[in-house]
Amino acid sequence: MTQTLAIFLEAYRNLNSRKLFWIVLAISALVVLAFACVGINEKGIKVVAWQIDSSLFNATTTPPAVFYKSMFTSVGIGLWLSWLATILALISTAGIFPDLMTSGSIDLLVSKPIGRLRLFLTEYVAGLLFVTLQVTVFTLLSFLVIGLRGGVWEPGLLVAVPLVICFFSYLFSVCVLLGILTRSTVAALLLTLLFWFFVYGVGAAEQGLLVFKTMQNHGVDFQTMPREQAGRGPAVKGAKDRPESGGSSTKDAPGPAEAPAGSPALDAAHRIVYGVKTVLPKTSETIALLQRTLVRMADLPEQPDQDQRMGAVQRELVETLRSRSVTWIVGTSLVFELAILSWAAWLFCRRDF
Repeated sequence: MTQTLAIFLEAYRNLNSRKLFWIVLAISALVVLAFACVGINEKGIKVVAWQIDSSLFNATTTPPAVFYKSMFTSVGIGLWLSWLATILALISTAGIFPDLMTSGSIDLLVSKPIGRLRLFLTEYVAGLLFVTLQVTVFTLLSFLVIGLRGGVWEPGLLVAVPLVICFFSYLFSVCVLLGILTRSTVAALLLTLLFWFFVYGVGAAEQGLLVFKTMQNHGVDFQTMPREQAGRGPAVKGAKDRPESGGSSTKDAPGPAEAPAGSPALDAAHRIVYGVKTVLPKTSETIALLQRTLVRMADLPEQPDQDQRMGAVQRELVETLRSRSVTWIVGTSLVFELAILSWAAWLFCRRDF
């Protein structure tokens, strides 16, 4: 236990020596400060001292509690934690293993009575702990802003911490493997970002094929489908589904007896892409799961009467995406992470430093 704590302390010193922890923490604090500077009153939106009057968007139509919780879900989770903060966290932790292997410090560590597997796992957990502290601080500050400015205290917001760490761990495991293979921080970081974009592209392709497949099953022509429904149908994040603005509706959709048979080629393409997606980490789906969980636990409102206003195509898309279980989203992603970590640990334990 003493040796493990010493490795944790050494990993913290290495990260702290580059000031990355404090830089990322300061940026997170600035994001929360900007979050707190935006307010809502009876007249409209107020940004610090600037008042923006609005008869449609004010404290009468949108209570402050709903306003701040919605901002946390859409901006704090959808933009900051799931994109910008994750990139900064990868930049902060990408050098853990390359620096350990090239600086010569590993020679001193492996010369002591400590197993390489324990050294590997301790360094990996230290990187996750670094990000955990960042996410926890951001979430707690947001919790205080929502409580003080919105007038409501929602402990359910803290569910963001484990789910964001789970989301980050998918990418961090790949970064660790690439860092061991290349011994280069820059190469590991860039290749991890490329892998992330590849995973995102596979997910977008699968949802795009699902849109075409669902439309074909309902006999809807993509050329006549409204742009809002056709382009944004698969982008369901579970929290708020965009209503249909025109075109195809429930009453216009063909019934089961009228629905044309799906294209075998389209079905086959979707099955192939879906199979590829199954074995890859579900980054977008994990964030969507987080947003759905926050809607439920933090009592965020759904859009009123959304089921009555959505067409049959979009409603089926929403139901299909929501029906994907936590086991499929998180479980298969953790299996992928375990496989990558096992490969990285095997290389780390066998490599001659």
